[in-house]
Amino acid sequence: MDTSRITHRPKRGSVGQVGDLVDTVKQYARQETLEPLKGAIRWVAVGSVAALSLGLALVFAALGVLRLSQDLGGTVLDGSWSFAHYFITLCVVAVLVAVTFSRVSQRSLAKDY
Repeated sequence: MDTSRITHRPKRGSVGQVGDLVDTVKQYARQETLEPLKGAIRWVAVGSVAALSLGLALVFAALGVLRLSQDLGGTVLDGSWSFAHYFITLCVVAVLVAVTFSRVSQRSLAKDY
């Protein structure tokens, strides 16, 4: 009998184990790469929408404060004191920005911190 032509085939059970191992590695790779990446993308998307909303709200608040200051000030703060309206608006916006930054709590994507 010529043994050079005989190929050794793995047993059916070991093929199933290799398939299970490949599936386990794929699941692990998906769990450790794709799912955190999806979470990071979602975190960035929500943060971007929130930042845009806060930015627009801050601009509209600043315009509202400026207009209110100009209406309430009347002609008293005209002429050489016209900068006072903008200074009042700057102070109010600075306070709003400080309050906004003090309310930001999560600084990283890691849930452990």
